[in-house]
Amino acid sequence: MGLIQKIVTSIPVLSILFLFFYPSIVYGNNDELYIRNQDIDTYNSISQKEENEHIKEVGFIDSKNTIQKYPKSAVVDSTFIFRKLALMHAKERKASLACAFAEKYVKSSLDITFVDHSYFDEISGSKPYRALASKYLKKFSMWAVFCFYVAFIGIFIAVVLNFRKRADKVANFIMSAFVLLHSFFIIHIGLYLMNYGYYFPHTYYMSTVFSFLYGPLVYFYFKRVTAQYCFKYSDLWHLFPTALLAFLLVPIYLLSAEEKLRILINGDRPYITLIMLSKLASLLVYGIFVIRMYLKYTKNTIFRSKLKHNWQRNIVIFCSVYVISYAIYTVLIMQQVFSGFLFYTQVVSMSLLVLYVGYMAFVQPSLFGNLKVIDFESKSKEAKYEKSGLTQSLSLELKIKLLYLLNEKKIYKQNDITLQRLSEMLETTRHNTSQIINEHFNLNFFELINKYRIDEAKEILKGEKYKGFNIIDVAYEVGFNNKVTFNKSFKKYNQITPSQYLKLYVA
Repeated sequence: MGLIQKIVTSIPVLSILFLFFYPSIVYGNNDELYIRNQDIDTYNSISQKEENEHIKEVGFIDSKNTIQKYPKSAVVDSTFIFRKLALMHAKERKASLACAFAEKYVKSSLDITFVDHSYFDEISGSKPYRALASKYLKKFSMWAVFCFYVAFIGIFIAVVLNFRKRADKVANFIMSAFVLLHSFFIIHIGLYLMNYGYYFPHTYYMSTVFSFLYGPLVYFYFKRVTAQYCFKYSDLWHLFPTALLAFLLVPIYLLSAEEKLRILINGDRPYITLIMLSKLASLLVYGIFVIRMYLKYTKNTIFRSKLKHNWQRNIVIFCSVYVISYAIYTVLIMQQVFSGFLFYTQVVSMSLLVLYVGYMAFVQPSLFGNLKVIDFESKSKEAKYEKSGLTQSLSLELKIKLLYLLNEKKIYKQNDITLQRLSEMLETTRHNTSQIINEHFNLNFFELINKYRIDEAKEILKGEKYKGFNIIDVAYEVGFNNKVTFNKSFKKYNQITPSQYLKLYVA
């Protein structure tokens, strides 16, 4: 910790030393700080009135309490000279020189408002000054407005998700934290785009400490919604990288506003390469975990809510796009590129994710529980099974038996299968059988059987050994009694007929 503090606290000192010796480097003298003869001449040509104005502004005065002219090749106060030369060149409308000295003055004095000095009105339309003003002065940006808009929606959604009734509180809390962190980062980007970081230095690295939380949050969200995962104390290890990063950044957060401003102005970003590469590695690792979990869930859970399936699929897509865009962003930062379309791709991908979650929270509230929206379907199911004696443990046991009968025994191929017969196989009542199908598959008996039959038919149509079969043969094979019912059911689940399916996907 002591070594880290020495390194961090030495940054302002090194920056000051660099600025102190910078003119000697520019003017070819590596031993002492000298101002070129021509700049001393131009400085001495500044009127007494201007110099007195400067004394009033910054209180500069020599040891004898008198104003002195600097002789040629004299060692001088570099900050004072940078200021005077910037104003002089601005008055002479030498934009490039004025802006160059103005930036040197800003870096040495930390006085950002100097860029807005009235002397620069003479060169306000020049390209160098516009670039300088754009770099340091507060400015309006449509990108920033977009960021603040998205962040506001994200914060609102993060709060609302935690007040949903009859919802998985844990899953909603994880998703709300995920959205909130994205919103926090987007606000930081908005402040950066409007240069407010210079005026509020304590925002420096304000969202960086959360860099390693994005991956774990989306990973545990998927683990919760797909497997009803219950958290253990061992899961806290996933927070270790975040704790380590916080420990690393504490010395930076404890710096004064002036020290942070000096770091910002001089473009220093401690540990930035290490943090960005580590965050990218974290996103990639957890991204692979999430995709594998999603694919496994999709494969093993044949019947699930189409709405929830689309929701989970889209979250995976958005997160994948974000990982790719962040990889591009990392490369650009390492190449010192801070603008352009590619630079903003990660902000766009992150913003779209927040907006998508917000959209789904209100258009499809059943994904998170209901808030001021009555789910009449759920209400009717609750009323229907209100007096049922089916316990949760028995319900899960019957679900496992039913999946075994469907996946292993393929009972749906029996064209005379009925709810009563299925109940007998499960060794329970018709009422219980109907309830587990409704609750666990969100389908009724006939929809469940036909869905399995259609999936089997699709596999048969794609298989090599069945290429000589007619469509009616396939219908009989999977348990349908006639071609009309088969075609109608096939189109219901696939939006195309079996013949069209063969032309599009098999031929």
